[in-house]
Amino acid sequence: MSRKINQFSHGGFIEFDNGSFDNWCVFVTRANGERFAPSDVQYFSRLNILGKKYGCRVIYDDFVTVYNRTGPQINNDVLNLITTLSRFYGTDMLEMEIWFNVLYAGMIAEENKENAVLKKRIKRLGMHQVLIEKMEPEIAAAFSKGKKWRELDRLMKQKGF
Repeated sequence: MSRKINQFSHGGFIEFDNGSFDNWCVFVTRANGERFAPSDVQYFSRLNILGKKYGCRVIYDDFVTVYNRTGPQINNDVLNLITTLSRFYGTDMLEMEIWFNVLYAGMIAEENKENAVLKKRIKRLGMHQVLIEKMEPEIAAAFSKGKKWRELDRLMKQKGF
């Protein structure tokens, strides 16, 4: 059963629904009704491109602001914060609002995943790799696959999170 997270100004929205292995899959529905589950590669790639325009550090720091306020439940204060942060991206405001909502929802999903040890930190690792370390989005998206959680935990702690 779908659970709406947020409505966008253009008429689209973001929600949790059943995915291939749990009910925490994030879906975006565009104003035209097109529905899709954004992939890590998709949003890492777009944020990498937008980082060239607005500064990768700026986008990363805004992400960390959202990250620091993310828990296992949807929080309207965080959704309002995302809207406020997105206003600084000019003509890309709506796209940034959507991607920050996707990341926020993805972190909530990670916080609620059964047996997940690293939780929302896994999203931060990917964002750090793409925006700060300049890793290719495709490589960052697949980086943690097949790695032990302790190895990833050590790496994240070295990076300060």
